[in-house]
Order: sequence, then C-alpha cells, then structure tokens
Amino acid sequence: MCLAIPGKIIKKINPAEAEVLIGKIKKIISIDLLPEIKEGDYVLVHAGFAITKVNFREAKEIIEAWEEVQP
Repeated sequence: MCLAIPGKIIKKINPAEAEVLIGKIKKIISIDLLPEIKEGDYVLVHAGFAITKVNFREAKEIIEAWEEVQP
C-alpha cells in the first residue's frame, strides 16, 4: 500500500519537475509520470513523484480526512 498526499501544482519548472504546495509547504517534485499537468492542477504525491491527477473535490476530501486523524 502506498501513501500519497494531495498537492496543488504552483509552477511547472521544466518538463520533468514542478513546484507543488502541500498544505503550507512548497516542494519540488517529479512530474515524469504526468507530463500533461499544468499550473493549478491537483495531484497525489508519493515519494517525490506526482502519481495521479485528482480534482479539487477529491483533494479536499483527502485533506479533511488527514485532519481528522492528526492530533
């Protein structure tokens, strides 16, 4: 089982990397698996890779679920 965290693409740096906002943290991730993504898209991030695109509603549901289980 893998654990993926939703994030919003802030800026596409080059065809292989993008800056993503996860909560209040900005990270550089690989977008090799999703070259079609663009700024404003939401993705699930696992081990530094965007692994799938999700819509805002799905991302929000995942974030809310995380908030329920965190102390």
